[in-house]
This record gives sequence, C-alpha cells and structure tokens, in this order.
Amino acid sequence: MKLRNPLRSLLLSALLIVLAVWSIPSRPAQAQELRIATSYKLMTLDPHYANLNENTSLLSQIYERLVYQDENLDLKPGLAISWRATSGTQWEFKLRDNVRFHDGSPFTADDVVYTIERIRDFLKSPGGGFQSYLAGIKTVSAPDPLTILIDTNGNAPNLPLSLSSIFVMHRPGQGFQTTEELNAGRPPVGTGPYRFESWSSGEMLKLQRNDDYWGGKPAWAAVTFRIIENPAARVAALATGEVDVADAIPARDVASLKQRGAKIDSVSAARVNFLQFDVGRETLPGVTSKSGEQILNPFKNPLVRRALAMATDRGVLVDKILAGYGTPAAQVFPGGLPGTSANLKPEVPNYDGAKALLAKAGFPNGFNVVLAGPAGRYPGDSESLQAIAQSWARIGVAVQPTAFPFSVFNTKRASGDYGVWYGGTSGEAVDIILHALLASPNPERGTGALNFGHYQNEAFDAMLAKAESLQDGPERNKALADATDFVMADQPVIPLYHFHHIVGYGPRVGSYVMHPRGWTTAMQTLPATE
Repeated sequence: MKLRNPLRSLLLSALLIVLAVWSIPSRPAQAQELRIATSYKLMTLDPHYANLNENTSLLSQIYERLVYQDENLDLKPGLAISWRATSGTQWEFKLRDNVRFHDGSPFTADDVVYTIERIRDFLKSPGGGFQSYLAGIKTVSAPDPLTILIDTNGNAPNLPLSLSSIFVMHRPGQGFQTTEELNAGRPPVGTGPYRFESWSSGEMLKLQRNDDYWGGKPAWAAVTFRIIENPAARVAALATGEVDVADAIPARDVASLKQRGAKIDSVSAARVNFLQFDVGRETLPGVTSKSGEQILNPFKNPLVRRALAMATDRGVLVDKILAGYGTPAAQVFPGGLPGTSANLKPEVPNYDGAKALLAKAGFPNGFNVVLAGPAGRYPGDSESLQAIAQSWARIGVAVQPTAFPFSVFNTKRASGDYGVWYGGTSGEAVDIILHALLASPNPERGTGALNFGHYQNEAFDAMLAKAESLQDGPERNKALADATDFVMADQPVIPLYHFHHIVGYGPRVGSYVMHPRGWTTAMQTLPATE
C-alpha cells in the first residue's frame, strides 16, 4: 500500500487545500451540474444512524465535522479551529466563527452539545452506530457560543480522532430529531458546501451549491449522485458520458476506459476486506458435514479458522481479481502505518499444513459451508468468493459461494443467515478498527460494533484498552502492534486484501483528488478549465 507515493504529491497537496476549505481554485466561473455514479447506496438522511461509508461519503456534502482527516490521515481543522487537552480527562474545542447552517441560523457550541447527546443518549442504531466513538464522554458543555468542553470518564487521548467521524447537526426547537423525521422529506440542515435538494432512497441524491458557504463558493452549481451498485453499469455510464465521475471502478475495466478517453486515478485504501466467522452459536446455517448433516459450529475451534487462513490464496485475489490494484493483507491496516505490526506478513497458501490442522480439529474430510458476501459493494467482492471456494476445496472444504446486493446481504447477515461471510471496513486508525471489529461486544464500553461474529477474547480486550489509554506516539503504536499480534494468532477473521480505490472521470472534470478513506464527493472534483 502506498499512501505516500511521491508521484502523487501534487494531488495530495491539492487535497489538503480542498478539504481545508472545501473550495476549488482555478475553476471556471460558471461550472454546471456535476453527475456522479457511485456504488454507495444511501439509505438514510440521518448522519448518525449507521456507521457506513455511504453516509460518511454522501452526507459530507451537507454536514461537516469538528475536525477531519487529510490524505495522510492527520487531523485538520473543520468546524473547530483548535483543540487541546486541558487535563487528563477534559478536552477544549474552539469553534469557527461566522458559520451558518443552510437555514440561515448560526452554528454555535450548542449544536455540538446536541449532536453528542443525540448519538450518546437518544439514538438506538443497529450495531451501535457511532456510540462507540462517544462512549467515553461523561459530560459536554458550552461555556460560550464558540467553546466546547468535554469531560471524559477516563483518559481519552484519541477523542479528537473519534470526533472526526461525527457530523454536526443543528439543534431543533425541542427534543431530538428521529431518524424517521429526517427521512420523511424535510430537507436536512447542515453547514456544508452543498444544500439538499431531493433524495430517492437507494437511487439518487440531488444537491445545490451553498453560495453562503464559509469556505468560499463551491465549484459546481449542482451535483447529482446516481446510485449504481452494479460495477458494469457504472463503467458503462462513464464510458457513454452519462456521468462525469464514477467510483469503485473494477480494475479489469481500467484499460478499456482509458482507451475510450476516460482518466483514471487510484489510491491505496485505509481499510481491510476480510472473512468473518460466527463463533458464538452452537450450530450454523449452511454449515454441514460432507454428507449434508448438521454439525457443531467448526469455527469455534481456532485450528479450523487457522487452517482456512492457511488455505486462502491472497495472491490470486490481488494479482488476478484486482489486477494488481491491491495489497495482500495480514492485519487490519497495511504494514508500515502507525499501530501496525512488523511481524505480520501475508503468507502464501500451505494446503498440506491446512489439511493437517483440519484433521487435528476433527475434520479430516473437511465439511460443507455457504460463504456469503455482497456483490458490487467492494472491488472484487463476489469474484473473491469464487476464488476462495477453489482454494478451500483443496483441503476438503466444499464452499457454496453466494452473493447479493449489499443491502440484501447486510439484512441477511444481521438476521443470522450465515456462518461465515466476506466483509470490509475502514477506520480512522488501527485502534478504531480493532475496537469495532475484534473487541468483545460491550455496549457500556462501546466496543464490538462490527463484531458480528460475537468473538470474545478478554486478554485481547485488556491489551487493547491499555493501548488506547496511551498518548499518541511510539509507546502507543507498539502496544497496538502487540495487541494485533496477539489477537491475529487466534484468527478471529481472515484479512484478505487492502484494495485500491479507483475513480474514473470524463472531459468535464479537470482532475479528481483521491483520499485513502475512499470518499466520493463533489469537493474532490476539480472542473476542467477552458
């Protein structure tokens, strides 16, 4: 993974400017409508309901955060112009003056108080939503309109990073807005560079420029996001000129798009795609003996999980399916980033060793399993299921791959229809992913929001909690790396790859500035100049 490729320095410098003020220099005076085909299926206008990239990406045109992450994942001022720890259990944030919401009302510290209390105390989101980001907050107060004081239950060295995921909402006249009210048609009110015009759930989002935006007039007069989950349909829309930008371009289509005149940009993703096991239930749907009889959950045995990891050919996934636009994974973030382990390296398949482990676990002949995943959600997702099935067949595990559109897959997974599945997640830092994906589910601590397999490891939880209590720096990074080494030895998930975000754009776009979090926004899109 090459988050800091020197050949991309010009684009990355541009991203810092774009994201700092959400304004675009060197643009035509009258840029027209920007048309974007996106894989992100926005299902709600509530920015706090679900911790999904479609919300983070599409709603960032309307709402803003106190702080945001730049292209190096460093924190930069957003609606807050500065922040500091006043003690071990208190943070102070100074807010930006002269910022107004789309309805004309001023942005104040009271809106931040409302936002935090709405997530922490009011919303009951599936999987916890963003509650884990705010779980350590004891009280939040506004001593003046442009100052926020946050007291925490203990040391919270990463609170600014946690808040970089939280969109700020305007406090209504009374009470808390419900998700149903936000989805009912009343325009959402944010401080962002674009105003809401209309939305058709799962199909389209239309925006208009916010001419009064505090960061300067945005580049495009209007923006239309067309939700196109099918990768081939997104590619076709770009190739025929129906849209100006298309995200999540399959690597196999890059060459043909270039031949048709499209421009392509890519960046390594600050995320991981993986296989996750249900280790909580005694029996699982779709998991049977080779004769088709119900068996006890084999994934409770770490030897089975380890055997399947040893039999997974990551090289095929990256080289063949992703056409080189990816990096084999051994942990949640690519090696070399803060908090990652230098000890964990992607391994080549060892089928003989994997078969021996299965035999030791009591499955000398293997078993049958349904391997589920989304189709078109991530680069190479459904194709990866097929490739993994071929690899596991070599150790006697007969796999039935099954893929659905993400919304269908997500519903089925939440209903417990699967015993093992393909997933993906991104995060602001290593500990954020470890906290959500591998820590034991604990509503009080806010851990395990993405731990759909119900994995529990008290020793790892303690190691992670200790690491999270440390200030940023070498000691914290080492503690996170040690915790990663420890938990990955138990193989609760199988990291597959860190794919590259690939975006294509047509002649009306001058350039597109990539971000490793994979966001697709109008603010990253520079109009072509005459």
